Amino acid sequence: MMDYTSRYGLEYNPFVKNTRESLVETSQYREVSARLNYLHQIKGFGLLTGDPGVGKTTSLRNWMKTLNESANKIIYVPLSTLTVLEFYRYLCYQLGSEPAYRKTENFRIIQGSIERLVMEKRMTPIIILDEANYLKSSTLNDLKILFNFDMDSTNKAVVLLTGLPQVSSTLSMNMHEPLRQRIVMNYHISALSREESQVYLKDKMKRAGCRQEVFERNALEAISNASNGIPRMIDKIANASLLIGNQINENIITADTVMEAVNDSTIS
Repeated sequence: MMDYTSRYGLEYNPFVKNTRESLVETSQYREVSARLNYLHQIKGFGLLTGDPGVGKTTSLRNWMKTLNESANKIIYVPLSTLTVLEFYRYLCYQLGSEPAYRKTENFRIIQGSIERLVMEKRMTPIIILDEANYLKSSTLNDLKILFNFDMDSTNKAVVLLTGLPQVSSTLSMNMHEPLRQRIVMNYHISALSREESQVYLKDKMKRAGCRQEVFERNALEAISNASNGIPRMIDKIANASLLIGNQINENIITADTVMEAVNDSTIS
């Protein structure tokens, strides 16, 4: 049987994770990049939210690639379930300092390390707290204190919280009002529209070298409807459609094939 990439004129499959990421610069992606650039310029706290699969991590990862490594110190914190002390110790390690056993000492170490990065090395510390919707209230309460410099008169670091929309609800609680008031950039990534979903799919195919018609119009409609405009689901359904289409020797994928792929994707 013909290989599916050859059948559909692809240099590689753009709908699965691989070394060649097919980034589609949607209007959402451009807006996220603009918001992150603004946050980088003014520093302080930022909040980036979105439902699963809308592209938070992809957008963030590609924005980070645009930053000058010699002028920025990026610290990515994926362990959002850390205790406050574990969080402090993790930051110490990432800032290149030996952590202490007491929270107060780690507080001093972290602030001193950030001061040196900014004043001596002329670098911008960028701390990214992923899956922030799982952060403990005690950690959230400490953030506003930990990154308070010169009696809260200056912002010396970028602190970006990213996660599911629930983190916005958490921050709306009275106990987190001081932190919420310090957020200078707040953006929610929405799902793609029906038209954007189809552009996203076609652009990914094009970036993978495809110059032929692969999905009939009704098939594109079916993918955009079934995915609800979520890029991760578009990828999943499109990938399953390619595999099924190749198995049945279908050179142009129909809506029926897409619906079979949707059923398979739902089960898996």
